[in-house]
Amino acid sequence: MAPETLVIGHGSHRYRVFPDWGTLNPATHPVQDCHEMVIDARGRIFLLTNETRNNILIYDRSGKLLDSWGTDYPGGHGLTLSTENGEEFLFITDIERHQVIKTTLEGKVVMVLDYPQETGQYATAGAFLPTQTAVNPANGDLYVTDGYGMQYVIQYNNRGEYIRHWGGKGDADEQFDCVHGIALDTRKPDEPTLLITSRNHNALKRFTLDGQYIHTIPLPGSFVCRPVIHGPHIFAAVFRSITNRNFGSGYITILDENDRVISTPGGTEPTYADGSLQPQAQAQAQPVFVHPHDVCIDADENVYVCQWNANNVYPMRLQRV
Repeated sequence: MAPETLVIGHGSHRYRVFPDWGTLNPATHPVQDCHEMVIDARGRIFLLTNETRNNILIYDRSGKLLDSWGTDYPGGHGLTLSTENGEEFLFITDIERHQVIKTTLEGKVVMVLDYPQETGQYATAGAFLPTQTAVNPANGDLYVTDGYGMQYVIQYNNRGEYIRHWGGKGDADEQFDCVHGIALDTRKPDEPTLLITSRNHNALKRFTLDGQYIHTIPLPGSFVCRPVIHGPHIFAAVFRSITNRNFGSGYITILDENDRVISTPGGTEPTYADGSLQPQAQAQAQPVFVHPHDVCIDADENVYVCQWNANNVYPMRLQRV
């Protein structure tokens, strides 16, 4: 079956696969791990890679390269878009620099956060390996997940001043095992919450904006990356399934407004028994993905997927059908 005729997904969320959508000349615009993607107000798609010849690649929706910049992010991992007084900014987490860096869309650095000494949990910068950020547009508060480090969520104000931290590694409700991603969930405008990944627990955990645990959304079998809110749905890349050592077994998961999985592009069909989601895995008959690491969704409900540790592959497009 030709890739462009392959349709994946379930129910209301099915997609035609365009695997070469973002492919560029690797001699001029190489990638290593393609970690995350965001879409700005103009519809431009920003990709973060840890290739220091061009950490940021900027595409239009057709897959045409518009611009590139960045040579200073060897551990570029997390990419978040925020808007302040009508101006958009990027937050980059770098696991090799042990920092969070705020930039303009053109790459000018406007703020750098070093390791969070204020927490009293970090003796050295090397213990801080931040994977993701989320920004509260109401007040500019910044939340940082230390997904590859000591497993805390650290909250700052819009000036980068420490407010609080919570979590840490463990199996209690309020703790994490690979706190890989975070998103502000404003689908209920009067009750905004934080959705936080606990990847090795195969779960998303919901917290209040001041770090109080609310509940867990189990995703059995899914080693999930960051949650991405789009309309009433949650989208997320699942980098591996069944076990954390199951190489090349990723897919995409989509949850509805009730936090129930309704489609798993590239994976097995979601089923529930007695109200509980049954374990999922990659659909072996159609191995579309290796290690999906992030998704972003455009105004026409198309999904763009970038991948980690996937032989330097560029992003692909899933066209909604």
